[in-house]
Amino acid sequence: MSISFLHYHSSLLYSSTDFLLKPIFLRGFSGSLHLVLLFVLTISWVSKKFRAGDSEGPKERFKNTRSLYYKLTLICCLGVSVISLVLCLLNYFYWYRNGWSEERLVTLLDLALRTLAWGAACVYLRAPSFNSGETKYPFLLRLWWGFYLSISCYSLVVDIILYRERVNLNLQYFVSDVVSVVMGLFFCYVGFFVKNEGKDTLLEEPLLNGDSSATNEAESNKPMGGETVTPYSNAGIFSILTFSWMGSLIAAGNKKTLDIEDVPQLDLGDSVVGAFPSFRNKLQAECGTNNGLTTLKLVKVLIFTAWKDILLTGFLGIVYTLATYVGPYLIDTFVKYLNGRRDFKSEGYVLVSVFFSAKLVECISLRHWIFGAQLAEIRVRALLVTMVYNKGLTLSCQSKQGHTSGEIINFMAVDAERVGNSAYYMHDPWMVLVQVAIALLILYKNLGLASVAAFVATILVMLANFPLGKLQEKFQGKIMESKDRRMKATSEILRNMRILKLQGWEMKFLSRITELRNVESGWLKKFLYTSAMTSFVFWGAPTFVSVVTFCACMLMGIPLESGKILSALATFRILQEPIYSLPDTISMIVQTKVSLDRIASFLRLDDLQSDVIERLPRGGSDTTIEIIDGNFSWDLSSSNSTLKDINLKVQNGMRVAVCGTVGAGKSSLLSCILGEVPKISGTIKLCGTKAYVAQSPWIQSGKIEENILFGKTMDREKYNKVLEACSLKKDLEILLFGDQTIIGERGINLSGGQKQRIQIARALYHDADIYLFDDPFSAVDAHTGSHLFKECLLGLLSSKTVIYVTHQVEFLPAADLILVMKDGRITQAGKYNDILNSGTDFMELVGAHKKALSALDSAESGSVSESTSTRKEVCNMASTNGVVEKQENKDNQDGKTDDIVVSKGQIIQEEEREKGKVGFSVYWKYITMAFGGALVPFILLAQVLFQLLQIGSNYWMAWATPVSQDGKPVVDYSTLIIVYVALAIGSSLCILVRATFLVTAAYKTATILFNKMHLCIFRAPMSFFDATPSGRILNRASTDQSAVDLNIASQTGAVAFSMIQLLGIIVVMSQVAWQIFIIFIPVIGTCIWYQQYYISSARELARLVGVCKAPAIQHFAETISGSATIRSFDEESRFSDTSMRLTDVYTRPRFHIAGAMEWLCFRLDLLSSITFAISLFFLVSIPEGVIDLGFAGLAVTYGLNLNILQTSLIWNICRLENKIISVERILQYTCIPSEPPLVMEENRLDHSWPSHGEVDIRNLQVRYAPHMPFVLRGLTCTLPRGLKTGIVGRTGSGKSTLIQTLFRIVEPTIGQIVIDGINISLIGLHDLRSRLSIIPQDPTMFEGTVRTNLDPLEEYADEQIWEALDKCQLGDEIRNKEGKLDSAVTENGENWSMGQRQLVCLGRVLLKKSKVLVLDEATASVDTATDNLIQETLRQHFSYCTVITIAHRITSVIDSDMVLLLNNGLIEEYDSPARLLENKSSSFAQLVAAYTVRSSSGF
Repeated sequence: MSISFLHYHSSLLYSSTDFLLKPIFLRGFSGSLHLVLLFVLTISWVSKKFRAGDSEGPKERFKNTRSLYYKLTLICCLGVSVISLVLCLLNYFYWYRNGWSEERLVTLLDLALRTLAWGAACVYLRAPSFNSGETKYPFLLRLWWGFYLSISCYSLVVDIILYRERVNLNLQYFVSDVVSVVMGLFFCYVGFFVKNEGKDTLLEEPLLNGDSSATNEAESNKPMGGETVTPYSNAGIFSILTFSWMGSLIAAGNKKTLDIEDVPQLDLGDSVVGAFPSFRNKLQAECGTNNGLTTLKLVKVLIFTAWKDILLTGFLGIVYTLATYVGPYLIDTFVKYLNGRRDFKSEGYVLVSVFFSAKLVECISLRHWIFGAQLAEIRVRALLVTMVYNKGLTLSCQSKQGHTSGEIINFMAVDAERVGNSAYYMHDPWMVLVQVAIALLILYKNLGLASVAAFVATILVMLANFPLGKLQEKFQGKIMESKDRRMKATSEILRNMRILKLQGWEMKFLSRITELRNVESGWLKKFLYTSAMTSFVFWGAPTFVSVVTFCACMLMGIPLESGKILSALATFRILQEPIYSLPDTISMIVQTKVSLDRIASFLRLDDLQSDVIERLPRGGSDTTIEIIDGNFSWDLSSSNSTLKDINLKVQNGMRVAVCGTVGAGKSSLLSCILGEVPKISGTIKLCGTKAYVAQSPWIQSGKIEENILFGKTMDREKYNKVLEACSLKKDLEILLFGDQTIIGERGINLSGGQKQRIQIARALYHDADIYLFDDPFSAVDAHTGSHLFKECLLGLLSSKTVIYVTHQVEFLPAADLILVMKDGRITQAGKYNDILNSGTDFMELVGAHKKALSALDSAESGSVSESTSTRKEVCNMASTNGVVEKQENKDNQDGKTDDIVVSKGQIIQEEEREKGKVGFSVYWKYITMAFGGALVPFILLAQVLFQLLQIGSNYWMAWATPVSQDGKPVVDYSTLIIVYVALAIGSSLCILVRATFLVTAAYKTATILFNKMHLCIFRAPMSFFDATPSGRILNRASTDQSAVDLNIASQTGAVAFSMIQLLGIIVVMSQVAWQIFIIFIPVIGTCIWYQQYYISSARELARLVGVCKAPAIQHFAETISGSATIRSFDEESRFSDTSMRLTDVYTRPRFHIAGAMEWLCFRLDLLSSITFAISLFFLVSIPEGVIDLGFAGLAVTYGLNLNILQTSLIWNICRLENKIISVERILQYTCIPSEPPLVMEENRLDHSWPSHGEVDIRNLQVRYAPHMPFVLRGLTCTLPRGLKTGIVGRTGSGKSTLIQTLFRIVEPTIGQIVIDGINISLIGLHDLRSRLSIIPQDPTMFEGTVRTNLDPLEEYADEQIWEALDKCQLGDEIRNKEGKLDSAVTENGENWSMGQRQLVCLGRVLLKKSKVLVLDEATASVDTATDNLIQETLRQHFSYCTVITIAHRITSVIDSDMVLLLNNGLIEEYDSPARLLENKSSSFAQLVAAYTVRSSSGF
């Protein structure tokens, strides 16, 4: 009994031991533990979330720089989760076909729970609660890792026991357990023996408010992100292959909004600073002179510069091509394998491995090919931009007249960009041949001689492309030409917007821009519809080629098998890519050639003659300037030279004055000394350095200090002396930021006088030997003018050689030599008293001056005719105390605070850039802009139908043909081909509909956006233009508009189409076995996660590209307009360096966008390749006869394209996000607040208003912005009808603001202005501005003709225009020109002198005949004789009008009926001049006394 009991007991023991050794127990136990872990982790995570939610305290954001072990732990947890998932899916598919058992169900459940639990562990490790600096891993995880190691070891021991007992063991269990033990050992080592050390640093971004010392310390210690060199330059081979070097920047972009400081610097080899010198040397060696430069030579040098990139991308292209054809080559073998024909045992797995390896090679080579091409593009673009910039610095004036600044900017913004883009397409022409050759070999293997038919069809399709390509080339060229013209007009209009607003002409000029755009959009429409045709031809190409090939097979009697057909279809699909891209390639090559031709022809233009001036060594001669028998002409083709028979010798330290009437050649004389005017004959010798002050001030945008230093180092003592001499101290004290104030474009926030004084300060600080002043005193008031003359010319420059042009006779006696000019000749030369009696020309000028002074004398009735002995005293007093002191004490305002719009900080703000995600509203507005989005559903429907018909036709071919030669066809050949052709025609028609609708919507949307943006810009108030550099507006009108015209619609379409195609592939692959669909879910999830992770960095980088482009373009535009000044100071190399630096700043985000794109695409490619491999592995594992072979083959055919499509979808989405920013930027400018209405229908005025011209100002208070002080502080006065009122006052007293308020450029804040009983604030702006006339301070002319300049609105007959020209003394001048009224006026009226331009402005008001006329410093830039002429004309023709004059010359105001003296925004005196002069203590009397003393005594 006891024996039997013992036997029973031992058998029971063995049976329970057996159970413990069974897989079902091991898997069940493991699953239970994983379930517990999952539950505990979830509870722990949720409770921590709640706790974090309750304790909303001040949060410091930390960035945890983790130890290597932490990262490895995370990777291992993720690895266990992924391995479990893969095993789970493979087991599921296998057992689904071969039947289930309890053990299999439990194993599957265990694997599913493992996947979830280890995934949760990853999340737990990544959670912020854990990231906050604990040194050890959480106790919960360490406990679990201990358990896990125990179970894994136990399972492995059981496996070994069972193996030794010869039990049939599943290999997968053994492998899985070995991996688990290794992982368990690692986890236990990390959990129990390693400290989780990682240092916490404050996240490198400013806190929202407060300035915690920790932040400041962190800020001060860390190097600027922009100072670190890109990791690419020293990355390892693995990092370069996988683009991991981009990881740090993408991670940073995920945590904060990237700024330019976060983007690393380029490696020296990739930056233009490093690459340009060798490029320039190669070009010079190749071409010699400019004239030797041809497009071919330029291309040759560009290729030599980037030869490494070109060779590498070519090699990668071939590798990629070979890898893509492995799939089609093996499909036939694969289908036969599935059908049961096996050459050796593991053939299926070998095939899968080959497919996967080919995909991997394809993925790596393609990504590096594209990245290499982008690198080449970035380099080539930067080099060309720098070339064009440097050329702009050296262009001769004649060459410049043929190319306006707008065109030259286009060379830089558009053409250089396009030549760079050609790097993508460079290898395509020869790659197409390679691809076609390989495709034909595969077709020949499968279809024999029918491949010849395929070859002929391919050639036909390619040939069909050439006429379309030719058309596209033609249209592209026309678009560029018309765009050039439009940009040229736009940039001129933006420069002169203030004049247009004052004259009420802005809508006329808008219609001019619209007309130019209509021409451009005519060509754009043709271009878009041609591209739609091209798109139709090429989407239909593979179908056409396959139809021809299969028909040939039928006619030749070649048997069709499904494997061979699928191989052929896959080959056609790959062949589709080069045939697709062929039109693009051709059009890109064409566009590149057009752009290269344009750039080469620009680089061939004539430079300034380098041999005009003979430079003598500094100090080598007493003679600083010598001209012998000089003849010079701006236009060498003209028979009439500009300067004739010039002989001049200037000794060291001489002061030379140049005077003469308007158009006599005074400025040209200075230009010829600078070497700007082409020389016909004679010699010029120059000894020493030179500095030049131009007549129209050229100021760079940037700080005032930078403008004065102009590249020199700061010497504080010298700097202060210069500020004192130029009386800038007072102005700088008033400005909020002093000399650190940022000046707007072209000095827009400074008065004319301030700009001129900054220019003089720049010249003085440069400490040159020779100074050339082109009438700089005319732009400043009388007092400041005399101060400048005394302190600068007679003070700081007393030992220098100075040549100054002046119209003010009072500055002449101080000169050692006076040159009188007339008609380009020096008619008189000598000292003041010597030439006074020797000729008529000088007498005329002095006589005009005396006449003006006599008016003063009579007005003062001898108040100044005191003994000459006191003159000297008064003179001294005038410059040190008395009047001047009083004036200066009063003057505590900034010069022309009038024209300043300071925000909380500077007037010129950083360009606003949207942050974060591009809002859905932007996409929605874009999609629904054309026809309310009505075409969108039709476009999508056409694409869906195309996809269905494509899949249908391919399935039909695979299903209806036998698998092998001995199989019986399902239908006869004729039915097979007829159905296939019908489906093919259907799909082609769908493409035609889609392409046509898409370009229709694109064209309409581009037109609407253009019109909306331009209307808003033209209706914007003047404050918008003051605060916005024109570069920003031009950037939107050119680059962003171009993107909307040509790219964004096709990009939006591409996203939708690739999404539909991808869905098609997923459906086909899931049809074979719906389980494959399960693989797609995590893969697509991961893809979306990657895309989201990447996009925040990519988006900000794209915005940075947009923001960094404007400064480069603006700097370029400024350089072109100030090239004469830059050359005169010999600063060309510094400006060239700045340009290169700005180009590199723009290139940095471009380079990193390229890296980020490839970083993402590489990972997506890898994922889809793995997905494809798993799908194939599954097909190989399924027993024979279970699946439809036709569908299985089709799934493989489509699967080959999976990685391309998946990547192209994400790539298209990201690219669209980047491109749509252009729409976002344009939409920003469609929301600018506009001025009040141009016309108010309820308050229309009759045509005679104003009939009297009485201006009544009532308690007028004006400020430029709500947070700024009042500039006018309560003016009340009446300007009587028909009288002439002069407004005087020191700079900044509010004179210009009063005028701007009269024209409602600035609206009154309090109070009103009433003209003839009508409150001007209640009528339309055009009604007001068109009834008032103004001659502005800066005489402006527009490109066009004399007629369009005088009468842009085309309101007057030719007779009236001639009459006006005769009245302003220009009639004879214009009758002598060939074109008469149609004589050309170049950009900015450069071919007319300053004085002539001022007379044209006079002609405009003579035509308009308004009752109210305003003269704003109108005669500042003309000589006294011309000034008298203008005053005489005004007296004669405007005697019945109310004339309001702001003047610097006292003589211009003295014959006024009334004088209004403003000081600090208040009226100080208002009476007739005679009354004010009677009262000797009045400010006006003191002003006149100072002027008279100065004028009579000279200096």
